[in-house]
Amino acid sequence: MPQAHALTPWWWPPREVLRIYLLAWLPILLVYAVAVETDGIWNRGFDPWNAAYGTLRNMGPQLLLLLLLWPVTGWMARQRFGLPRQLVLHAALAVIVSVAYYVLLWLWLAAESGVAVAERARENWFIWQIQFGMLAYAAAAGGFHAYRAVQRAVQQAAEAEQARTLLARSELAALRNRLNPHFLFNTLHSILALVRRDARQAETALHGFAEMLRYLLDTERAAGTQGHDQVLLRDEIAFTEQYLQLEGLRLGDRLKLDWQVDDNALAVSVPALTVQPLVENSIKHAFNASSRPRRLRVHVSRVAAGVRVEVADDGPGCVLPAGGALPEGSGLGLSTVARRLALQYGQRAQFMLQSAPGEGFAVSFLLPG
Repeated sequence: MPQAHALTPWWWPPREVLRIYLLAWLPILLVYAVAVETDGIWNRGFDPWNAAYGTLRNMGPQLLLLLLLWPVTGWMARQRFGLPRQLVLHAALAVIVSVAYYVLLWLWLAAESGVAVAERARENWFIWQIQFGMLAYAAAAGGFHAYRAVQRAVQQAAEAEQARTLLARSELAALRNRLNPHFLFNTLHSILALVRRDARQAETALHGFAEMLRYLLDTERAAGTQGHDQVLLRDEIAFTEQYLQLEGLRLGDRLKLDWQVDDNALAVSVPALTVQPLVENSIKHAFNASSRPRRLRVHVSRVAAGVRVEVADDGPGCVLPAGGALPEGSGLGLSTVARRLALQYGQRAQFMLQSAPGEGFAVSFLLPG
């Protein structure tokens, strides 16, 4: 049940249910009040107090009796009775409640005007009062069951959504934990190659690598305390720049960079380690596989639907599989980023690849916001 109902006793309807119940009765009570005084309208004038009293006497007991159906419907729901059993129980209870209503009405009339008046009323009212009581019972029971069914559906939907959210967070954490060692291994491998060639540049690279590790540790700490590893795109781009500076020490003049970053687009949030793995993928396939200079392009721009990020190179390219699948041998980084974006944003991320043999490789995605 919703939190607002937590303090309501099990035998008493929540405030929302009670409000709906009374509103449903209001037009019936008004019509009955007018009907009680119909003769008086033409003969002695309409008496609102007399009409209110007559309505209270004739309808009040039933209005209160039917509130007992709230705990009854709750008990049936907890027992998980099937529809046939519920119908049989309700049919029996409808007769009992209707007779009880009639008995209360008869006692009220007898106490007020004497047994003779109550007997004359019984002769005129018995059948239709019982019928009206059973119809009112059916309406009240149906309404209470419907309300409980809607509340169960809402609660189950909320629980299912919570479960999906927890599952997505768990999968995101698992993907991030796979990606971090992957990044560390590849970066240390690049530094090791640099150590063999230029020890001073390797020392510079290690200082830059220390700054990058601080970024990773900060995102890990945020994921542990806040439940997510979202960072500003500005920070992710800065981290990617540090990575490219490190790779630039190793690749030298072979790495040509083309940065086009709209500063107005950098305030959106993005999962940490989203842009850098795409850059690393280009370094691996376009630069490590060739000794000739190549160009790497990083574009960040504002579009109508949010912020578009594109990483492209002019490397050898590849044949893309049909249906938008990732190319064979694309590695852990590309597939992990695609999955993380899908979990975070669904199809709104619009993760897209563009490539052909000899025409380079480009990957882009959209960040809502």
